[in-house]
Amino acid sequence: MPDHLFKTIAVVHSPFRQKFGIPRQPGLCPSVTGQIELRPPYNHPDTIRGLEGFSHIWIIFVFHAIEKEKWNPLVRPPRLGGNERVGVFASRSTHRPNPIGQSVVKLEKIENKNQKLILHISGHDLLNGTPVLDIKPYLPYAENIPQASSGFLKRTDFIPLQVSFTETAKAECQQWENKNQQALCDMLIEILQQDPRPAYHKKITTDREYGMQIYDLNIRYRLVADMVEIFELMPAGET
Repeated sequence: MPDHLFKTIAVVHSPFRQKFGIPRQPGLCPSVTGQIELRPPYNHPDTIRGLEGFSHIWIIFVFHAIEKEKWNPLVRPPRLGGNERVGVFASRSTHRPNPIGQSVVKLEKIENKNQKLILHISGHDLLNGTPVLDIKPYLPYAENIPQASSGFLKRTDFIPLQVSFTETAKAECQQWENKNQQALCDMLIEILQQDPRPAYHKKITTDREYGMQIYDLNIRYRLVADMVEIFELMPAGET
């Protein structure tokens, strides 16, 4: 059968400027917001007529920040500790024969201003600059399957980490929120509750410092056992 060429219909604007720290699945961090900006000629208002009536949408996108032509039939899902292998099609690994992902996100509002058509979303897991291939409405009567099984993944075995700020970091976070008129502190708590570290790091019990970039900030935190403390927020690029 012939290969197919797809067009990029939109681009994602996201607080995630690097892969580390992105929630491993959509919906895990409801406070994470973003925008999907449709590109010409797909930014015509007719393309999304009726979409405002849906609370959630499917985003079909490209994993654009991975090595090209690199995939294996077996992968090591992080939830299995990074040691056990499963088939690539039994996983949501980014390294696939076709680097295509899908996420269901909440549609907050639609903005049509200055010849820009933007979908405001929340609860997403998308890297900044992600190319979007398609947008579809989420249909709860057909796609919500409460009795569905989750294979080797057991959501009930997840225990969120306890997250706190130092006084200095809390003040820096609130100052950034006031300046940019965007939520940040709650979002950081939700992200770090999920423990974004690689699976092999979770066996480390000694005090260790980590960092991740969110928006234009480097977020520094330390983790001991099941406790996370955010101790510094500084402009990205500074050390």
